[in-house]
Amino acid sequence: MVFMTFIVTPLFASERTMSEAKLFAAASSDDIGEIRTLLAGGVDIDARNKSGETPLLVATHKNNIEAAKALIEAGADVNAKDMILDSPYLYAGARGHLEILKMTLGHGADLKSTNRFGGTALIPASERGHVETVRALIEAGVDVDHVNNLGWTALIEAIILSDGGERHQQIVQALVDAKADVNLADGEGATPLQLARSRGYATIADILLKAGAR
Repeated sequence: MVFMTFIVTPLFASERTMSEAKLFAAASSDDIGEIRTLLAGGVDIDARNKSGETPLLVATHKNNIEAAKALIEAGADVNAKDMILDSPYLYAGARGHLEILKMTLGHGADLKSTNRFGGTALIPASERGHVETVRALIEAGVDVDHVNNLGWTALIEAIILSDGGERHQQIVQALVDAKADVNLADGEGATPLQLARSRGYATIADILLKAGAR
Protein backbone atom coordinates (compact mmCIF):
# COMPACT_ATOMS: atom_id res chain seq x y z
CA MET A 1 0.00 0.00 0.00
CA VAL A 2 1.32 3.41 -0.91
CA PHE A 3 0.76 6.25 1.52
CA MET A 4 0.66 9.77 0.19
CA THR A 5 1.33 12.89 2.18
CA PHE A 6 -0.65 15.90 1.07
CA ILE A 7 0.79 19.39 1.47
CA VAL A 8 -2.02 21.17 -0.35
CA THR A 9 -3.37 23.11 2.61
CA PRO A 10 -0.06 24.81 3.57
CA LEU A 11 0.54 25.63 -0.10
CA PHE A 12 -2.92 27.14 -0.47
CA ALA A 13 -2.48 29.05 2.78
CA SER A 14 0.81 30.48 1.52
CA GLU A 15 -0.69 31.44 -1.80
CA ARG A 16 -3.65 33.02 -0.04
CA THR A 17 -1.36 35.09 2.17
CA MET A 18 0.62 36.29 -0.84
CA SER A 19 -2.53 37.19 -2.74
CA GLU A 20 -3.86 39.12 0.23
CA ALA A 21 -0.60 41.04 0.51
CA LYS A 22 -0.88 41.91 -3.17
CA LEU A 23 -4.44 43.12 -2.62
CA PHE A 24 -3.34 45.43 0.18
CA ALA A 25 -0.54 46.77 -2.02
CA ALA A 26 -2.95 47.34 -4.90
CA ALA A 27 -5.39 49.14 -2.63
CA SER A 28 -2.58 51.35 -1.34
CA SER A 29 -1.34 52.19 -4.85
CA ASP A 30 -4.80 52.66 -6.40
CA ASP A 31 -4.16 49.83 -8.87
CA ILE A 32 -7.67 48.85 -9.88
CA GLY A 33 -6.51 46.43 -12.56
CA GLU A 34 -4.61 44.39 -9.99
CA ILE A 35 -7.50 44.60 -7.55
CA ARG A 36 -9.93 43.18 -10.10
CA THR A 37 -7.51 40.42 -11.10
CA LEU A 38 -6.97 39.37 -7.51
CA LEU A 39 -10.66 39.44 -6.67
CA ALA A 40 -11.44 37.36 -9.74
CA GLY A 41 -8.91 34.85 -8.43
CA GLY A 42 -10.81 34.48 -5.20
CA VAL A 43 -8.74 36.52 -2.73
CA ASP A 44 -10.58 37.51 0.45
CA ILE A 45 -11.89 41.03 -0.20
CA ASP A 46 -12.11 41.73 3.54
CA ALA A 47 -8.75 40.27 4.53
CA ARG A 48 -7.09 41.85 7.57
CA ASN A 49 -3.57 43.12 8.09
CA LYS A 50 -1.76 43.28 11.43
CA SER A 51 -3.64 46.45 12.36
CA GLY A 52 -6.98 44.87 11.59
CA GLU A 53 -7.42 47.02 8.49
CA THR A 54 -9.12 45.73 5.37
CA PRO A 55 -7.93 46.61 1.86
CA LEU A 56 -10.82 49.06 1.60
CA LEU A 57 -9.74 50.86 4.76
CA VAL A 58 -6.18 51.06 3.40
CA ALA A 59 -7.52 52.62 0.19
CA THR A 60 -9.66 55.00 2.23
CA HIS A 61 -6.67 56.13 4.29
CA LYS A 62 -5.06 57.37 1.09
CA ASN A 63 -8.31 58.65 -0.43
CA ASN A 64 -7.74 56.29 -3.36
CA ILE A 65 -11.15 56.78 -4.91
CA GLU A 66 -10.86 54.30 -7.79
CA ALA A 67 -9.50 51.52 -5.59
CA ALA A 68 -12.23 52.15 -3.05
CA LYS A 69 -14.86 52.09 -5.80
CA ALA A 70 -13.60 48.78 -7.18
CA LEU A 71 -13.60 47.21 -3.72
CA ILE A 72 -16.96 48.60 -2.64
CA GLU A 73 -18.68 47.59 -5.86
CA ALA A 74 -17.23 44.10 -5.42
CA GLY A 75 -18.82 43.86 -1.99
CA ALA A 76 -16.20 45.05 0.50
CA ASP A 77 -17.57 45.70 3.99
CA VAL A 78 -17.76 49.47 4.48
CA ASN A 79 -18.33 49.00 8.22
CA ALA A 80 -15.41 46.66 8.98
CA LYS A 81 -13.45 48.19 11.88
CA ASP A 82 -9.74 47.96 12.57
CA MET A 83 -8.06 47.66 15.95
CA ILE A 84 -8.67 51.34 16.79
CA LEU A 85 -12.33 51.14 15.70
CA ASP A 86 -11.99 52.98 12.40
CA SER A 87 -14.02 51.71 9.46
CA PRO A 88 -13.97 52.90 5.84
CA TYR A 89 -17.23 54.77 6.47
CA LEU A 90 -16.12 56.36 9.74
CA TYR A 91 -12.66 57.28 8.45
CA ALA A 92 -13.97 58.78 5.21
CA GLY A 93 -16.40 60.89 7.22
CA ALA A 94 -13.82 62.04 9.74
CA ARG A 95 -11.26 62.96 7.09
CA GLY A 96 -13.63 64.55 4.62
CA HIS A 97 -13.00 61.98 1.88
CA LEU A 98 -16.32 62.91 0.35
CA GLU A 99 -16.41 60.66 -2.72
CA ILE A 100 -15.54 57.56 -0.74
CA LEU A 101 -17.97 58.58 1.98
CA LYS A 102 -20.79 58.83 -0.55
CA MET A 103 -19.94 55.37 -1.86
CA THR A 104 -20.06 53.91 1.65
CA LEU A 105 -23.40 55.62 2.26
CA GLY A 106 -24.73 53.99 -0.87
CA HIS A 107 -23.49 50.55 0.16
CA GLY A 108 -24.80 49.96 3.65
CA ALA A 109 -22.88 52.34 5.91
CA ASP A 110 -24.04 51.93 9.50
CA LEU A 111 -25.04 55.48 10.46
CA LYS A 112 -25.12 54.52 14.13
CA SER A 113 -21.60 53.11 14.22
CA THR A 114 -19.16 54.96 16.44
CA ASN A 115 -15.41 55.51 16.65
CA ARG A 116 -13.10 54.91 19.60
CA PHE A 117 -14.36 58.14 21.20
CA GLY A 118 -17.96 56.99 20.97
CA GLY A 119 -18.73 59.50 18.26
CA THR A 120 -20.53 59.15 14.95
CA ALA A 121 -18.85 60.20 11.69
CA LEU A 122 -20.64 63.55 11.93
CA ILE A 123 -18.81 64.67 15.06
CA PRO A 124 -15.19 64.65 13.77
CA ALA A 125 -16.39 65.92 10.38
CA SER A 126 -17.91 68.91 12.16
CA GLU A 127 -14.81 69.49 14.26
CA ARG A 128 -12.47 69.40 11.27
CA GLY A 129 -14.49 71.78 9.11
CA HIS A 130 -15.55 69.38 6.37
CA VAL A 131 -18.62 71.32 5.27
CA GLU A 132 -19.80 69.14 2.39
CA THR A 133 -19.13 65.99 4.38
CA VAL A 134 -21.27 67.30 7.21
CA ARG A 135 -24.07 68.08 4.78
CA ALA A 136 -23.85 64.61 3.24
CA LEU A 137 -24.02 62.94 6.65
CA ILE A 138 -26.95 65.07 7.74
CA GLU A 139 -28.79 64.24 4.52
CA ALA A 140 -28.06 60.54 5.08
CA GLY A 141 -29.75 60.73 8.47
CA VAL A 142 -26.97 60.63 11.04
CA ASP A 143 -28.21 61.65 14.50
CA VAL A 144 -27.26 65.33 14.83
CA ASP A 145 -27.57 65.22 18.63
CA HIS A 146 -25.47 62.14 19.32
CA VAL A 147 -23.25 62.66 22.36
CA ASN A 148 -19.80 61.06 22.38
CA ASN A 149 -17.80 59.72 25.33
CA LEU A 150 -16.44 63.21 26.02
CA GLY A 151 -19.94 64.60 26.44
CA TRP A 152 -19.82 66.53 23.17
CA THR A 153 -22.17 66.74 20.19
CA ALA A 154 -21.25 67.68 16.63
CA LEU A 155 -22.46 71.21 17.36
CA ILE A 156 -20.29 71.54 20.43
CA GLU A 157 -17.18 70.20 18.66
CA ALA A 158 -17.79 72.61 15.78
CA ILE A 159 -17.42 75.36 18.37
CA ILE A 160 -14.86 74.32 20.93
CA LEU A 161 -12.42 72.57 18.58
CA SER A 162 -12.58 75.15 15.80
CA ASP A 163 -11.30 78.63 15.04
CA GLY A 164 -14.82 79.97 14.65
CA GLY A 165 -14.16 80.76 10.99
CA GLU A 166 -16.31 80.54 7.89
CA ARG A 167 -16.23 76.77 7.47
CA HIS A 168 -17.34 76.15 11.03
CA GLN A 169 -19.94 78.88 10.78
CA GLN A 170 -21.40 77.03 7.80
CA ILE A 171 -21.34 73.77 9.74
CA VAL A 172 -23.09 75.31 12.74
CA GLN A 173 -25.72 76.69 10.38
CA ALA A 174 -26.14 73.29 8.72
CA LEU A 175 -26.57 71.60 12.10
CA VAL A 176 -29.06 74.26 13.22
CA ASP A 177 -31.00 73.85 9.98
CA ALA A 178 -31.07 70.10 10.66
CA LYS A 179 -32.76 70.82 14.02
CA ALA A 180 -29.79 70.09 16.24
CA ASP A 181 -30.59 70.92 19.87
CA VAL A 182 -28.92 74.30 20.33
CA ASN A 183 -29.34 74.08 24.11
CA LEU A 184 -27.88 70.62 24.62
CA ALA A 185 -25.02 71.29 27.04
CA ASP A 186 -21.67 69.55 27.33
CA GLY A 187 -20.70 67.28 30.20
CA GLU A 188 -19.94 70.25 32.41
CA GLY A 189 -23.22 72.01 31.75
CA ALA A 190 -21.99 74.63 29.27
CA THR A 191 -24.37 75.32 26.38
CA PRO A 192 -23.26 75.89 22.79
CA LEU A 193 -24.09 79.59 23.12
CA GLN A 194 -22.01 79.94 26.26
CA LEU A 195 -19.13 78.14 24.61
CA ALA A 196 -19.30 80.32 21.49
CA ARG A 197 -19.41 83.52 23.53
CA SER A 198 -16.53 82.43 25.75
CA ARG A 199 -14.39 82.08 22.63
CA GLY A 200 -15.49 85.31 21.03
CA TYR A 201 -17.22 83.60 18.10
CA ALA A 202 -19.78 86.31 17.49
CA THR A 203 -21.12 84.98 14.18
CA ILE A 204 -21.67 81.51 15.58
CA ALA A 205 -23.31 83.00 18.68
CA ASP A 206 -25.66 84.96 16.42
CA ILE A 207 -26.61 81.82 14.48
CA LEU A 208 -27.39 80.08 17.74
CA LEU A 209 -29.40 82.99 19.12
CA LYS A 210 -31.57 83.08 16.02
CA ALA A 211 -32.25 79.39 16.54
CA GLY A 212 -33.44 79.93 20.12
CA ALA A 213 -30.24 79.25 22.04
CA ARG A 214 -29.99 80.28 25.64
